[in-house]
Amino acid sequence: MAEPKPSALRGNLRRDEPLARHTSWRVGGPADRYYEPADRDDLLAFVRQLPPSEPVLWLGLGSNLLVRDGGFRGTVIALHGALDALRIDPGAAAPNTWLHAEAGVHCARLAKFAERANLAGLGFMAGIPGSVGGALAMNAGAWGGETWAVVEAVEVVFRDGRCAWLPPTAFAVGYRSVTPQDDFLGFIGARFLLTPDEDGSHAAATRVALAKRKATQPVGKPSAGSTFRNPPGDYAARLIESCGLKGQRIGGAVVSEQHANFILTEAGASAADVETLIEHIRMTVNAQTGIALHPEVKVVGAFASAVGEPHA
Repeated sequence: MAEPKPSALRGNLRRDEPLARHTSWRVGGPADRYYEPADRDDLLAFVRQLPPSEPVLWLGLGSNLLVRDGGFRGTVIALHGALDALRIDPGAAAPNTWLHAEAGVHCARLAKFAERANLAGLGFMAGIPGSVGGALAMNAGAWGGETWAVVEAVEVVFRDGRCAWLPPTAFAVGYRSVTPQDDFLGFIGARFLLTPDEDGSHAAATRVALAKRKATQPVGKPSAGSTFRNPPGDYAARLIESCGLKGQRIGGAVVSEQHANFILTEAGASAADVETLIEHIRMTVNAQTGIALHPEVKVVGAFASAVGEPHA
C-alpha cells in the first residue's frame, strides 16, 4: 500500500509490503515501510529524514536473507534498480584497473562486465546469487575467491546520511563476516582492484566453474544459496549429507537432493519452516559429528504470533 512521502523525495514508499516478494526463498512477512529510491541522491535524502532510532534493513536481491513470518518492524530500503552503475575508474597504477560498482548491481552482472573488459579477479562473483552490497556485507565468496580480497575501497552511508569512502582496514573482515563501525548504515558501492586477463585463462576458468555449478546445484529453484558456512577443513554439504539429511523436510522447506547445503522452499512454505529446518540440521550435524555449523544467511524480523518460535 502506497503512502504519502515528503515532497522532496522521488522514490516509491509503500506500507505493509510483503517481503516474500523480495527474497529468493519467497517467504517472509511484511515490512512496516518499504522504500525504493529513485537514485543515489534520493536514497541519501530518504536516509537523512529517518528517525535516528528507526530500524533499517538494507536490501539488495534478498538472496541471503530470511525474513520471519511476522515481518520487519521498521523500514526496508531496496537498492536493486536504484544503485546499479558500473564503470571503469581512472587512477589505478598500470597494469591494474579500478572497477567501480554500486551496491545494487547483481554479482553475475559485475563478473560479466569484468570479463568483457578482459579483467581478472571477479570471476567468482558469477557464482554468487546476490548484489554487490550483499557480497560486501558478508564477504561473500565462491570457487576460492572472496569479495574483500579484491576490494580497494568502499563507499558507505552513515545513519545521519553522511557518505564516505573507506579502506578495507576500516572493517573487521573474516570468513563470511564483516563488522563495521557503530554508526554505519550500509554500503553504497565499491572500487575493485583488478589485473588484466591477458590470455583469457581467468574467463575460461569461470566458464568451467559455472558449468559445474549448474550441474551440481539447484540453480533456478527458490533458495538462498549455501545455507551454512563451511567449517575449517571440511564442507557443510558433505557433513549434512553424511548425516542422512538430504531430502529432509519440515513443512514446505526441504534439503535439496542435489546439494545438501541448499534449502529449497515449495508453495505454501513459511519462514518458520525454513528456520526450523536450519536448526534441525545444525543440531543433527552437531550431535552426530561434534561439528557446529553456522548459518551464512541473515535472519531478521518478528515471529508470527500464530506460529511462535521455531522448535528444535
